[in-house]
Amino acid sequence: MADLFEIPLKLNSERQIIHIDMDAFYAQIEMRDHPEYRHEAIILANDPRLTGGRGVVATANYQARQLGVHSAMSAAEAMRLAPNARFVVPNFKLYRQTSKMVHEIFHRYTKRIEPIAFDEAYLDVTNDLEHFESALELAHHLQQTIFDELHLTSSVGVSYNKFMAKLASEHNKPVGFTFIDVTQIREFLNVLPIQDIRGIGKKTIPKMNELGIYTGYDLFQQSQATLSDHFGRSGYDFYQRIRGVDDRNVEWQRERKSIGNERTYGPFLASESSVFEALRYLADLLENSTKQEKKHGKTLVLKVRDAEFTTETRRRTNLEFIDNRADLFYELALELWDELGGFQEPIRLLGLTLTNLSPITFTDVPLDLYGV
Repeated sequence: MADLFEIPLKLNSERQIIHIDMDAFYAQIEMRDHPEYRHEAIILANDPRLTGGRGVVATANYQARQLGVHSAMSAAEAMRLAPNARFVVPNFKLYRQTSKMVHEIFHRYTKRIEPIAFDEAYLDVTNDLEHFESALELAHHLQQTIFDELHLTSSVGVSYNKFMAKLASEHNKPVGFTFIDVTQIREFLNVLPIQDIRGIGKKTIPKMNELGIYTGYDLFQQSQATLSDHFGRSGYDFYQRIRGVDDRNVEWQRERKSIGNERTYGPFLASESSVFEALRYLADLLENSTKQEKKHGKTLVLKVRDAEFTTETRRRTNLEFIDNRADLFYELALELWDELGGFQEPIRLLGLTLTNLSPITFTDVPLDLYGV
């Protein structure tokens, strides 16, 4: 009877969406600029042998990833997994400049661009194909132009919505190019392991396994009511996505309400010094993001989740805009950390976010007018 009350779905297959994901972007830039790195495992982090074991991995190249190294891992753990790897101090200014060059190439062909990070973006090219036979031709041209001009590779997905385009770009990394047509939905989604379906996180996978859901085909067999009963609102999203339905727009004109990053740590951060190092890394990311977005804000928010999944936040609001400087973000984050009581339990997640945003359209210079 529950099926009688299911919300009907409509598949919109008219759009042409491209998702471009730069391959191991930061590490690839370093290998481009330092050819001697190309055949080595590269880890972008401060060398823990020089920092007393402190440091967090920003990213790693594919050679290091094959050894188990991943972003947000402690540098000490990365060294244990890849003892012969080369540690390279991240150069975020260079990465930001290179990201702008990539986006400049995008803007030659469409203004409908939704940046996700320095290294990936969605492009809606539905109405921008006058000089190309198809979205596939444009996507291939973009991939080739990025390589010709910047000597960097990317993986590209082309489909009729954001969900399918993202899955397509992930399908054959690195240097991949995948197109998923509306007629290929079941062929593509049915065989995916459940953990490879976007939006299904680590906490959800065991619950799905309890229902006998291990692949996209298994998920497709579940009713809307069953998924909603077990997963709430997310259940309806799963029901839509496994049918290839995703009506989200490429948000090329959206106004950001906050800028920030969260990192989940495995293994957990087990000391206050490792927390400080992680906060310093998040502060660096925040400076880069605010400058890229040309925004500044008045409120800094620290989010902390410990090993028992207890989540707490603290915020600090200034009367004036906070300078977009990593050292200042870091100092404020430490003050908020102290308000939470300092280190008490291993930490599984940290987040640092700037809100109360405004565009930087001029320089604010406080002055004592008229000598008052």
